Amino acid sequence: MKLVTAEKMRAIDKEAIEKRGMPGPHLMERAGQGIAEQIRDHFLFGRTGASFAIFCGKGNNGGDGFVIARYLHQYGSKVAVHFPGPSEALSDDARLNYNRAIKEKIEINELSGSGDLPSMLDCDYIIDAIFGTGFSGAPRGILSEIISYINKQGKAVIAVDCPSGLNVDTGQHEGEVVDADFTFTLALPKYGLYLSPGRELAGIVDIVPIGIPDEVIDSFHIRENLITRENVASLLPQRKPEGHKGDFGKLFILAGSTGLTGAATLCAHAAARSGLGLVTVGCPASLNPILEMKLTEPMTYPLPDVARKGALALRGLGEIRQIIRESDALVIGPGAGRHHETRELIQRIVADLGKPAIIDADGLNALEKNRAPLEGKHIKLVLTPHPGEFRRLINEEIPAALPSRFDLVRQYAAKYNSVIVLKGSPSIVVDTDGELYLNPTGNDGMATGGTGDVLSGIIGSFLAQGLSPLRAAVCGVYLHGLAGDLAASELGKRSLIAGDLINYLPDAFSIIEN
Repeated sequence: MKLVTAEKMRAIDKEAIEKRGMPGPHLMERAGQGIAEQIRDHFLFGRTGASFAIFCGKGNNGGDGFVIARYLHQYGSKVAVHFPGPSEALSDDARLNYNRAIKEKIEINELSGSGDLPSMLDCDYIIDAIFGTGFSGAPRGILSEIISYINKQGKAVIAVDCPSGLNVDTGQHEGEVVDADFTFTLALPKYGLYLSPGRELAGIVDIVPIGIPDEVIDSFHIRENLITRENVASLLPQRKPEGHKGDFGKLFILAGSTGLTGAATLCAHAAARSGLGLVTVGCPASLNPILEMKLTEPMTYPLPDVARKGALALRGLGEIRQIIRESDALVIGPGAGRHHETRELIQRIVADLGKPAIIDADGLNALEKNRAPLEGKHIKLVLTPHPGEFRRLINEEIPAALPSRFDLVRQYAAKYNSVIVLKGSPSIVVDTDGELYLNPTGNDGMATGGTGDVLSGIIGSFLAQGLSPLRAAVCGVYLHGLAGDLAASELGKRSLIAGDLINYLPDAFSIIEN
């Protein structure tokens, strides 16, 4: 699903209204009705008598609120609308729907100041329809006071399009901002709903279609996308009912060094949990007994060691190349360490790779000072740096502004013929053609050692099962974050460890597939 800025959404609306014959009042009606239907389906469950306090602004977001009020009233809910008067100050489309609400005999309270509001609202839900996605700056006067008032009520808050006061391009706010539990955003998702603190302020986000034709959206050639559950469900590898383990992929993981066998273990277990047929961990021979103890389902393969120092030796190159030929995909780097022989070994492997591969952690560190292998004639790779690793890999600072950051990642995805997963909050996936995918799942509990190794295992598993590098990365980051969200919901964020993500992967797959 395409991801847009406020400016791009305005341009799409304008195109639909002016050139595609979709009047503004029609779009507003579709928006309000769509959100009211979502509220009915999410919260009412066919019952009548639920009560809503709807706060409307003077613009089109407020107009959506008046439409929502009409439909909730028709569903048998008790509705009270509050807005700062006078009605003459409403936008044309908002005033049209204000008058329709009057005719429906809906309670409407015109506010001249915050003193007109009761000390506590008597309602089940609050609906925030004060500011829309075009808002920037800080709310002032009575509108700022109303936002503060909403946040103090202790009620479930539903935001229309976005929480009022939020900048939907940056996810930041300069003054008071609504702290919503649910946000129903219109037509397309907006950046700021997935960038902290906006993602926390928006709560659970659902996208409500309003009838803008696909060809209108397609005409803008938007290259930014939001990864959705439906998206991932359609991309997951198909399984043969009659299949055997050889049909579901063979993954080779080149990993491990003294003190870092945990990284190899997490990567292998995550791969095995992601539908893979066979997984083999190639590790320094001196560490093989340790990994034999840690791993049950995955196999191990002892490789030449650097004088029993627990590091992969360069003399193992020929043996490793033979294993690669017998594998469907490989993971390079988790816990591989930084011994100079190991670094040269990885550089030589990457330079002429003919199998799908993901390079992570120490695999990326091995290429910091010699990027020539990434510029060679290898098959398309998946690179999964966090910002620090990416900065060292490209020897450039990463811009704070999103458009510039996106352009930088696009530049190196093309240069290195690689799908780049820039890990963070949120993670983004960028293909070699510049198409970008933002991942909405995950939480700060995952900011702990080993979670990146779990991600490598998931993506590597999908590569071995036959997914393209882009599809493997898109599915991997979403499921990885979803497993983290499920784990956090039961265990809490503070106590989350990387192994918890593996334990919750079956639940994540179940949600996607069912």
